Amino acid sequence: MEDFLRLAVEQNPRLAKANLAIDAARGRHLQAGLYPNPDVAVNWDELGDRSSPDRLGILTAPRISQTIVTGHKLTLAQAVAAREVDQATLELLGERFAVVGSVRGAFYEAFTLQQRAEILAEVVKLADDAWGIGKTLLDNKQIARLDLIQLEVERERFRAELQSARRELPGAYRRLAAVAGQNALVPEAVKATFDNLPNYDAEVVRQAVLEYHPQARSARVGVERAQAAVRRAEVEPIPNLTVSAGYVRQFENRSHDGSVGVSLPVPMWNRNQGNIRAARAELGMAIQNVGQTENELAARVATAYQAYAAARERAEAYRKELIPRAEETYQLSLTAFKGGQFEYLRVIQAQRAIAEARVEYNRSLGEAWKAAAELSGLLMEESWPAPISAPVPAPAVAPASASAPAPSKPGAGPVQMPPEVSKFP
Repeated sequence: MEDFLRLAVEQNPRLAKANLAIDAARGRHLQAGLYPNPDVAVNWDELGDRSSPDRLGILTAPRISQTIVTGHKLTLAQAVAAREVDQATLELLGERFAVVGSVRGAFYEAFTLQQRAEILAEVVKLADDAWGIGKTLLDNKQIARLDLIQLEVERERFRAELQSARRELPGAYRRLAAVAGQNALVPEAVKATFDNLPNYDAEVVRQAVLEYHPQARSARVGVERAQAAVRRAEVEPIPNLTVSAGYVRQFENRSHDGSVGVSLPVPMWNRNQGNIRAARAELGMAIQNVGQTENELAARVATAYQAYAAARERAEAYRKELIPRAEETYQLSLTAFKGGQFEYLRVIQAQRAIAEARVEYNRSLGEAWKAAAELSGLLMEESWPAPISAPVPAPAVAPASASAPAPSKPGAGPVQMPPEVSKFP
């Protein structure tokens, strides 16, 4: 998983795009503080005036004018743009850990499916062995045809599940590669373990996410940006001054003169009322967005933690209770069968219960790790927190027999089981 995380952080296009968004915001911040350029003009008046000997009139060249920005408009505009830079930076941080969480989730999804396929392959082998034993028992009239059909149905069901898992695996590997931003680099398998599931506390996670998550922080920065935008809109009616100066050549009386001027707009009808009203409304929206963002984050935490806690508890139940009891039931059934007290189908049912419990145990662990990946992304964790106490391996499933039992005559008592017993991996 560390290999995919490194690739994702270094080369994922989502992060590259977020970095470029920061550069764009910094460019807008720089532009917002730049002073207006001066205007340079050339005016030629009274051309063709007959009172002028050469009818050249009056030439003003050059005439230079400069707008003097008042009311700290540029400073306030830069304050708005600075908050946009902060939000773009927080967006990059959020994207980074969203990618990290997605990679972790996709990785454990692929690993869970990979483990499921391995377990189902063993289960199918057990089902084939059980069917072979059942066929021998049917031939010796130890079981009914209906019992063998039930074994066939179970075998085909497990085969279908194995085939489905194997067909899903390439898609899971491709999804992992795509989430990491390397869609052309598709692994043939992934290497991991279900040990050391990280430990999370619901309330601690909720408080940390609401305090430090980039979306929550960006929403609060959005309020500051909206406040700066209101101040910028309020100073807009303050008139900017335009000063000008120029050299004037009057051809009529052959004189060299100069000109200076000052102008400013008079805010009589347009005092930026509409923009001020809109900016204040956007401030109110930004304040409400803080609450909305926090509620959405809290909901995401609750959903992820619910899935995490439920899957963890379910996996613990399988590890501590269901699998050991299924193993004990199998051993008791096998002993009773050897003593002639049970039918062989009871042994097969107990064996199947262990196999199915292992499959469900694997699924529960996978769901717990995927939910933990979601929580790790919300918490912006570079590495997993302290794990829960490491679980011991689940009990193995022992097949009833590696080969069919020797035929026996009808009514001669139960079929005796061979002593060879291999362990489920």
